Amino acid sequence: MSTEPQHTPLMQQFLAAKAEHPDILLFFRMGDFYELFYDDARKAARLLDISLTQRGSSAGQPIPMAGVPHHAAEGYLARLVALGESVAICEQVGDPAASKGLVERKVVRIVTPGTVTDEALLDERRDTLLLAVARGRSGFGLAWADLAGGRFMVNEVDGGDALEAELSRLEPAEILLPDEEGWPAFLCARSGLRRRAPWLFDADSGRRKLEQFFGVHDLAGFGLDQRPMAVAAASALLGYVEETQKQRLPHLTSIAVESGDAAIAMNAATRRHLELDTRVDGEQKHTLLGVLDSTITPMGGRLLRRWLHRPLRDRDVLARRHHAVATLVESGAEGTLRETFRGLGDLERILSRIALRSARPRDLATLRDGLRMLPELRGLLAALDSPRLQMLVTEAGDHDALAALLGAALVEQPPVLARDGGVFAEGHDAGLDELRHLSSNADQFLVDLEQRERDTTGIANLKVGYNRVHGYYLEISKAQVGKAPTHYTRRQTLANAERYITEELKAFEDKVLSARERALARERQLYEALLDTLNQHLDPLKRCAAALSELDVLACFAERAQALDWSRPRLVARPGIHIERGRHPVVEAVRSEPFTPNDLVLDSDAGDAGTRMLVITGPNMGGKSTYMRQNALIVLLAHIGSFVPAAVADIGPVDRILTRIGAGDDLARGHSTFMVEMSETSYILHHATEHSLVLMDEIGRGTSTYDGLALAEACARHLATVNRCHTLFATHYFELTTLAATGNGIRNVHLDAVEHRGRDGTETLVFMHAVKEGPADRSFGLQVAALAGLPKSVVRHARGRLAELEQRRHDGPVLSTEALQAPQQIGLFAPSSAATEALAGIDPDELSPKEALEALYRLKQLLGD
Repeated sequence: MSTEPQHTPLMQQFLAAKAEHPDILLFFRMGDFYELFYDDARKAARLLDISLTQRGSSAGQPIPMAGVPHHAAEGYLARLVALGESVAICEQVGDPAASKGLVERKVVRIVTPGTVTDEALLDERRDTLLLAVARGRSGFGLAWADLAGGRFMVNEVDGGDALEAELSRLEPAEILLPDEEGWPAFLCARSGLRRRAPWLFDADSGRRKLEQFFGVHDLAGFGLDQRPMAVAAASALLGYVEETQKQRLPHLTSIAVESGDAAIAMNAATRRHLELDTRVDGEQKHTLLGVLDSTITPMGGRLLRRWLHRPLRDRDVLARRHHAVATLVESGAEGTLRETFRGLGDLERILSRIALRSARPRDLATLRDGLRMLPELRGLLAALDSPRLQMLVTEAGDHDALAALLGAALVEQPPVLARDGGVFAEGHDAGLDELRHLSSNADQFLVDLEQRERDTTGIANLKVGYNRVHGYYLEISKAQVGKAPTHYTRRQTLANAERYITEELKAFEDKVLSARERALARERQLYEALLDTLNQHLDPLKRCAAALSELDVLACFAERAQALDWSRPRLVARPGIHIERGRHPVVEAVRSEPFTPNDLVLDSDAGDAGTRMLVITGPNMGGKSTYMRQNALIVLLAHIGSFVPAAVADIGPVDRILTRIGAGDDLARGHSTFMVEMSETSYILHHATEHSLVLMDEIGRGTSTYDGLALAEACARHLATVNRCHTLFATHYFELTTLAATGNGIRNVHLDAVEHRGRDGTETLVFMHAVKEGPADRSFGLQVAALAGLPKSVVRHARGRLAELEQRRHDGPVLSTEALQAPQQIGLFAPSSAATEALAGIDPDELSPKEALEALYRLKQLLGD
């Protein structure tokens, strides 16, 4: 017989639940607290900065313990989810009053970073996505879901670069992977990674699972019949959601294929360089989204972010958006429309909570108010001549009957929680009204009873009271106890008083308390019935929310166009980009002085007559990078349907925006700054087409001068003659300006600066920021260094050294374009023709070790070393 101490029944219950979820935290409900035990308690105490205590023992060992109040659990969950943690919620499912012994508990849901739907756990203006990745012979299948918004999407991509680009676009909060080796390093380094059994990603069983979930005969209607990798990922994701939510998912009514061909492609580096919604330092205000987002509703803000990260190529869709924005601007309806939206809540997420039956009374009130504003919205937009606006009005639909139902059912300001009662308006349900009448008349009955008993007994300080433990009572002070009538039955003894009950009071208590409990039970029934009714209209309500979101974004575009003086772009069939007086939207927004606008002309005329590449020279801080980025952002804005910061923007077909800007290493992958530069350049050279817009900034600066110059020249030639893409190529290698003389679609432009001598004799550098024809003649590197605050002695020494180097270059041979083109330019022995000839005559395969050493010494002598 074992003598080992046994765990207490409570700990046995906890350990059984924990065994089912060993890798995540377990919130174990005990009364008004969620408790954590053992390692969970230690971890939670560290992450949440809560007290770690030790109470009692089980199996002969003390029990480490930490807890959070039940009413404040959402805040703690939000912090844990933000840290990438998952939490299993173990609730009391039995009735403590009816249970004999320990109350039954079980895990009712699992909160993970990618599956949260609670309002308090979500960023209202950013999608929270769960993504699954399946691997096949030809690439990867992706499936992602926004449970809070009710969207379910899939895609297939060809290789690791495309997968990384999609992850950068979607930024999922949680990623599901088969527990296998060989995944790309960039994927394994992401946070929120969950390894799952490989068999969960099987395409054949996954197909059957999806068909059963959506109730269809096959997946052809969703476009998934020839996408096995996407099917595998979608099935794995769906299984995980069902496992964590432990309920039906009626708001996931379809699954859509998001084709990569429909959007302008941008890889992860491009999104990072253009700072679409986040800067390198993590700041979000001074980004394109920070300037562009004036949406009123959270769901509009999320849609705008999605559009920004997926600019479209479909010119018909974009033309309808541009026309809608122009219509709102010209009609002046934008201001009224936006003012109407100020009373509109986040219907998209409210509908998801309704579907998951976690919606609160105030969610339903927000839905009611949103549906009430639809007639006003229809009246406002009815007269506007815009096909897209009229289509959105149609998609928003007519929900007057639901608005009337919610208006009649709910009180104007419902309570936070349905369980507190008081949700439904008087007159909505006769049975509820009757039960409430019994409760509401209780106060007057008690006042009358108290006065009558005082008069009957002669006890002037007799009081009628109530507490939750003992119910209703008559209280008499100790000094008056002798006057208590014989039909009073003692209920409770206090230090200074006695409390009694009478048959009349007991009968009243049973009646009133029963009425209150029955009223709450009736409200629960009515609330569930109301959710049932709303779920029957879920699809049209979701279409309504989507339409209102788009109207919010289009109104935002109209407001930005007027506030920032942006104009309507023209998307033309002829290849090329023609921008007049273009500006950088973010730099212009943060500068106190006026922004200097600049033009851009890139075209693709037959032969070499057109301009496909601008070689941009000029000083540091002169505006080269700003000029390049502003043109990329103008192109991107045009392809989401927005107006653009330019006087004129005629933009031909664009399939990709690719950038190589800035410097930085990638220590996680063991890549130096130069290796990162070359990797990003390689991606561009392999993927750019004649319809791509490419930004290249300071290629070759991370290595020696000759190596970097040769690489920069070779890359520029390849882009101009092989890729034939539209390229902005900024460089400090003035030798590259000779490329424009070859007549292969390359042209020189520069940004200038002038030195100004003040009255005190000090020289200052003034940047002109204007793009001019031709190459720059100076780099002003030393002047910029002085502006940066380098010690004057260092600058003086650098000026002297620069003069020596320039004199040496003037006296020595000039590096010609022909020399740049010669293969031996990047050789080790270019300075010595004798050494080169000697090296050319050596066959390494024929040399013995001793002969090789002797040859090396001869070469060193020829070099004069």
